[in-house]
Amino acid sequence: MPMKWLLLLQLLQLTCYFTSGSCGKVLVWPVEFSHWMNMKTILDELVTRGHEVTVLESSASTLIDPNKPLAMKFETFPVSLTKDDFQALAKILIETWMLAAKESLWIHLSTIQSLFDEFSDIAIKICKEAVSNKKLMKKLQESKFDVVLADAVGPCGELLAEILKVPLVYSLYFSPGYSVEKKSGKLSFPPSYVPVMMSELSDHMTFMERRVKNMIYVLYFDYWFQLYNEKWNQFYSEVLGRSTTLSEVMGKAEMWLIRNYWDFSFPRPRLPNVEFVGGLHCKPAKPLPKEMEEFVQSSGEHGIVVFSLGSMVSNINMSEERANVIASALAQIPQKVHTRKDGQDSSNFIINHFIEIRSILGHPKTKAFITHGGSNGIYEAIYHGIPMVDLFNALKIINNNLFYKENVMRLSAIQHDQPMKPLDRAIFWIEFVMRHKGAKHLRPAAHNLTWFQIFYLTKHVLPRKNTDEKLNKTICIHIEI
Repeated sequence: MPMKWLLLLQLLQLTCYFTSGSCGKVLVWPVEFSHWMNMKTILDELVTRGHEVTVLESSASTLIDPNKPLAMKFETFPVSLTKDDFQALAKILIETWMLAAKESLWIHLSTIQSLFDEFSDIAIKICKEAVSNKKLMKKLQESKFDVVLADAVGPCGELLAEILKVPLVYSLYFSPGYSVEKKSGKLSFPPSYVPVMMSELSDHMTFMERRVKNMIYVLYFDYWFQLYNEKWNQFYSEVLGRSTTLSEVMGKAEMWLIRNYWDFSFPRPRLPNVEFVGGLHCKPAKPLPKEMEEFVQSSGEHGIVVFSLGSMVSNINMSEERANVIASALAQIPQKVHTRKDGQDSSNFIINHFIEIRSILGHPKTKAFITHGGSNGIYEAIYHGIPMVDLFNALKIINNNLFYKENVMRLSAIQHDQPMKPLDRAIFWIEFVMRHKGAKHLRPAAHNLTWFQIFYLTKHVLPRKNTDEKLNKTICIHIEI
């Protein structure tokens, strides 16, 4: 870490000694790729406010680079996996996901399941090597952290919080079928008007959509989640020395920071320990470098189109053939094209790996954003009011139809019209948990109930006067849903 960053970090930490003592120590269990981008936004702000942030990083991590000038600490622990193993997994994830989108519902669902199973095997291996590292765990115990901040998609953060006896705060976009949110967060998702993410349904469903497609997603993922948890349940029980489950340990989280918001999410019930912070990473665009600005201005009245498939799709996992197909399609449009991927060779292209997407999306000449549908890119486009498309042949429709621009500007207005910025809300609740050593008063009592108690499936014993002892009591099941 460069000396100037070390000095800045020390200066910020020293300010804690001259304030009301509100600065705290944050331990972070991150997830790779775009999840890290969201987490890093929160961590940068925490550091700016004087908190000491320590990020746990395995030696196999591919995206998190502790050698870059970051004002936070990195605690790297050795694992048997390599960076190549992670890169190979990323390639499989992308290629399989792309192919699955073309298949039938059941093939698509089973593909998602297999992807998460493979991810789970690697995640549990890394977690085992972390908690079994006595030197690492001793150092973490002695550090006296005030809160653990973890991504709920990658289990282990909750185990660390349990071992260290430290409050836990989650960051999460969504889980398949909302299984994690329902089982561990006790959030309610009535399938009658809350469609499952990726089901391609809205909150206005027909009878068949509600009863068939949406319920298939709900029941399938609920069933699969139980299978997914079995390895984790056994592992957590062994480590903690008592019978427990992944859902139970995750359920102890004090706060859930959901990376979604009502501009891009259907209304649904929420709990007081859940805060929606979608778009927390969005910021105003910065001025473009001279060369890039000249390219953008050369587009004239046609403007430019931004092409990005997210952080996981890189030159490593995009074949030359596929890159050429994309290039030939985009070469046919009148707009100039900005991309961060190599392989495209056309007069209307500019390739730049270093300019942030927000700086291009926020430019007045940007007309559309071609995206794979990741939440980070979607919220950047909403923030800057840029229409999105995932099919090249739809660009002409978007560019010549004001409906799309008007619709995204409506969403953008909603995103900007909030009493408190999403990032500020996220920081407030993390600091709240540190100040009060938790937020138990916001935690629903549903965590202490069984599933049949939650849904009013109660058993009543009604006494009856009868000489026959066998008929002395009548058992009735009272169902009230």
